[in-house]
Amino acid sequence: QVQFVESGGGLVQPGGSLRLSCATSGFTFSDYPMNWYRQAPGKERELVAVISGSGSATRYADSVKGRFTISRDNTKDTVYLQMDSLKPEDTAVYYCNGWQNYWGQGIQVTVSS
Repeated sequence: QVQFVESGGGLVQPGGSLRLSCATSGFTFSDYPMNWYRQAPGKERELVAVISGSGSATRYADSVKGRFTISRDNTKDTVYLQMDSLKPEDTAVYYCNGWQNYWGQGIQVTVSS
């Protein structure tokens, strides 16, 4: 049974940092690229970051480039999203995605003073 379990969200002040984790199980993690998406209230879900199976290649949305870092630990079957210099417009539910377009349950990130 495939599982994606996200953690690390919460409330943070503008300029702060959070690190999201997505622990997976049930498939050969290193064989698949992994993605982080987000969906803000009233907006469509958007792709935030992508990482290749080996971790050697990454790609980011322009809106987060230079502030967010996606990484993975293939020994722990876990993908991470380090979010620095957070802005109020980063407020959204964040989802990890991968394998056969499988989705995590989502985790709330709120950036507010």
